[in-house]
Amino acid sequence: MKTMIKNVILSTLAIAVLAGCSGKKDSDKDTSVVEAIPVKVQKLEKENIARTLDYTANLQADEQVYYAPAATGRIEKIYVEVGDRIKKGQLLVEMDRTNLQQAEVQLKNLETEYNRAKMLNETQSISNQAYDAAVTQYEVAKSNVDFLKENTRMLAPFNGVVTGKYFENGEVYTGAAFGGASKPSIIAIEKINPLKAYVNLSEQYFLSVKKGTKVELKSNLYPDRIFEGQVSIVYPTIDPASRTFTVEVKIPNDDEALRPGMYGTINFFIGNTETVVVPAIAVLKLQGANDRYVFINKDGKAKRVSVNLGKRFEDKIELISDEIQEGDELIVVGQGRVIDGSPITITQ
Repeated sequence: MKTMIKNVILSTLAIAVLAGCSGKKDSDKDTSVVEAIPVKVQKLEKENIARTLDYTANLQADEQVYYAPAATGRIEKIYVEVGDRIKKGQLLVEMDRTNLQQAEVQLKNLETEYNRAKMLNETQSISNQAYDAAVTQYEVAKSNVDFLKENTRMLAPFNGVVTGKYFENGEVYTGAAFGGASKPSIIAIEKINPLKAYVNLSEQYFLSVKKGTKVELKSNLYPDRIFEGQVSIVYPTIDPASRTFTVEVKIPNDDEALRPGMYGTINFFIGNTETVVVPAIAVLKLQGANDRYVFINKDGKAKRVSVNLGKRFEDKIELISDEIQEGDELIVVGQGRVIDGSPITITQ
């Protein structure tokens, strides 16, 4: 009886051990199976894109004039205020006319003498010396009147805007800077269409940037606008200290949306090139670092590739890497779920 009970116990233990071993094998078999991750891919192709140089710059007025007469005198009337738009030829300031009126009277008298000398000279009734003296006096007086007219009635030299006013009607202009002006002047005017900017470019682009090179200006004040312009001057020398050369850029400003002093980014278009451009969302960033990488399909597995970023084009970005080639399949959906070596299955 005891022997029978012992055999039953041993049989039960054997079955339990066998069951445990079988369960372990099944468990090992289950954990060894790795499910492929579904992803979407895009075949890499080179695209023809514009090569650009991006530089920041401050905008300046195309012309700026601190307007003042050549001689001191009392200000009769100032016809404009700060912020007024002006047209070329418009009367801006009128000075006291006393000196002009005296000069005009003198010119009239000398003109009479000149005409008389001219008639006498035709009949050879006047010496050459006397005739030359009459002509000289008349021409000097005429030049003086022209000079005083220009400095008595001060006209706008261009279309623009008044940016400063430093005197009031009836005050005496002394020829010194006054009222906050940085230079001796009664008013300050600026031509703001077009605007210009000076940019210092690296010498490596000296042969690429020429007069007429197209540019685009972007301003944070107008995120949805692009202002087109072109290079107007390329300065012919290179600064040996900074290894840069200077260019002047002109930006049309017909609606006067831009203003002198504004800050913006200027893109210089220096030709076209073929390069790999991909959706920006496909590029991943390593946490805690600035390293960027993408995943490509390599024989059914995800392969991680480190990349450098080039130019951005709206929702696309240029990839720079020796490890990617035209024709490679870039993972563009599901890349956040894979790691290097993960099996993948491509879905449509």
